[in-house]
Amino acid sequence: MTLSQLFFVYFAISMTGLSLVVVTRRNPVHSVLWMLVLFIHIAGLYLFLNAEFLAAIQIIVYAGAILVLFLFVIMLLNLKQEKNVKKFQSQWPVGAGVGAIFAVFFVFIVGKITVLPALGKYSIEAVQSEGHMMAIGKILYTKYLLPFEIASIILLVAIIGAVVLAKKRI
Repeated sequence: MTLSQLFFVYFAISMTGLSLVVVTRRNPVHSVLWMLVLFIHIAGLYLFLNAEFLAAIQIIVYAGAILVLFLFVIMLLNLKQEKNVKKFQSQWPVGAGVGAIFAVFFVFIVGKITVLPALGKYSIEAVQSEGHMMAIGKILYTKYLLPFEIASIILLVAIIGAVVLAKKRI
């Protein structure tokens, strides 16, 4: 096993473990802090894959803005009342069965995935010679222009909706 494969295995195992830790913590603040570690590992994987722009965006947007938003929401909730309520105590066998079925399907699906597909137009060498921002811009504004514009319209509608809901009625 080469050094690059060892790094990838480390990132894959640690990100899987950190994902499980995030969803299994009882204290939501601890979950958010473990999510910060997870986001840093994701940024490290992006750096390993020569996607420095995505690594920077991962740290700035997700580890910076989204986690702060999560912390504000957690602080606004009344979590002491929620801890005392016992929820979903009798549904765990059904959940375990559904989880086992999903695990079987996941194994079948992962078995059919090709690990190293053929290099496309934008290989590592092409991106490095052209520049990361230029390659992202060309792909985003040519091949994926329609999904990009749809996402921007959805975000615009969400902003308008938030302004309308937050506006005080006179």
